[in-house]
Amino acid sequence: MTCALTYDLVVSWDAELTALITRIAGPLFTRPEPRQAFADLVRALLADVPRKNSWQLADHIGHATAHRFEHLLDRAKWDVDALRDEVRSYVIAHLGRADGVLIADDTVAIKKGEMSVGVAEQYCGLTGQVENCQVMPMLTYASEAGHAFVNRRLYLPESWAHDTGRRGRAGVPEHVVFRTKPQLVIDMLTEELAAGTPFRYLCADSGYGRDPHLRAFCHERQISYVMAVPIDLPLVAVRGGVEPAGHVLDRLLALGRAGIWERRSCGAGTKGLRVYDWTAVSAAVAGQAPAPGYAHTLLIRRSVTAPLEVEFFLAHAPTGTSVSELIEAAGMRWKIEENNEHGKDLLGLTSYQVRKWTPWHRHVTIAMLALAFLAVTRAALPAPADETAGGGKDRPLLEASAG
Repeated sequence: MTCALTYDLVVSWDAELTALITRIAGPLFTRPEPRQAFADLVRALLADVPRKNSWQLADHIGHATAHRFEHLLDRAKWDVDALRDEVRSYVIAHLGRADGVLIADDTVAIKKGEMSVGVAEQYCGLTGQVENCQVMPMLTYASEAGHAFVNRRLYLPESWAHDTGRRGRAGVPEHVVFRTKPQLVIDMLTEELAAGTPFRYLCADSGYGRDPHLRAFCHERQISYVMAVPIDLPLVAVRGGVEPAGHVLDRLLALGRAGIWERRSCGAGTKGLRVYDWTAVSAAVAGQAPAPGYAHTLLIRRSVTAPLEVEFFLAHAPTGTSVSELIEAAGMRWKIEENNEHGKDLLGLTSYQVRKWTPWHRHVTIAMLALAFLAVTRAALPAPADETAGGGKDRPLLEASAG
C-alpha cells in the first residue's frame, strides 16, 4: 500500500502524537523533567535511528548524554502499569471491535552475559534452539481495524525466582514469584477481562495451546479460543479410551477420501492471502470438558505447497459456530508475529540496554505506546481505490517518522 505524503498529513500526525503524549504524560508525571524526557523518548523511538539504545536515541533527540532517558527508565517516580492501561485504552478506543481477538505469543531478546533480569539459557522461539535470552509473553489486540500490543510480562525462570541475591541486584519486587508462561498469560487475560477489553477469541501457538491450565481457565470463564496444539494432544477416541490428535488425521486419511480437505484462506497477509487445505472434526479433550453451551473442534491445516506440513488447532466456541469463523480466528494468530517484527525492527522493542526489572517494564511499555500510535495512524489512512472491502487489513506498517 502506498501513501502520498503531504506536508499537511505529516503535520497532522505530529499534532496527534503531541496530543496523545500530553494527555498520557499529564497525570503520569508530577515533575516537568520526566514528562519532557518521556515525550522525547517516544518521538525518538518513532524516528529513524539505527540502534535504539538510550545513547543513540538521546543523540538523535539532541541530548548531550543519555542521563535523562536513563533516569526516566530507572529512578524517576511513575507508574508503568498506569501507562500500560493507557496504551490498552488507546488501542481499544481506536481499534476495538466486538469480534476482536487477543493473541498470546512470546517475544524473545537474545542477550550476552548474566546480569539482565530474567536472562537464562532457555528455549528461544526466534532461533528454535536454546539461547541465552529473555522471554516475554505478550498480548496483542487485533481486529479488522488493526493490531497492537496491549499487555506484557517478563518471564522469570526458576533459577532467577529462587535466587535472592540475583533478584535483589535486578530489583525484582518481593511479590513476584515463579510463574510459568501460560500462567503469565492467564494473569494478563484476567487483567483484560477486568478492563472490559472486547474480544471474541483468544489465539495462541502450541506452546500455550498444550497447557491444560490455560484451557481450563478459558472454559471456566467461557472464553472462546483457537489455539495450535501438539500432535499428541490427548483426545477421547471414537470407541472409547484416549488417542493423540494425530491419530484423527491418520484415520481420516485411511478412509482414502481425498475430499476431506477444503482449500480456504485464513486471512490476508503482507504477501497476499494465506491459503491452506483445511479439515475439521468434532473433538472431546480427554479429562477436560468445554464450557456449558460450548464445543471443541479439531481443525487440521495442511500446507498447499508442502502437504507433509500439518498443524493442529483446538477450537473452543459456542455450539453451532461455523468452521469458517474458526478458520478465520486461527489466521489472526499471525498478527502478533507482525507486531513482534515491527516492534523490534522499527521501534527498538528489544534494543534496550537496561538490566533491572523496572527499567525493562518501562522501556517495553513505552515501545508499546509507539507501536500503538503507528497502528492507529495506519488504521486512519484511506484505503487505495483498488482495494476491495476489507482488503486493506494487512497494509504494511506506516514507516514515517513522527519526530
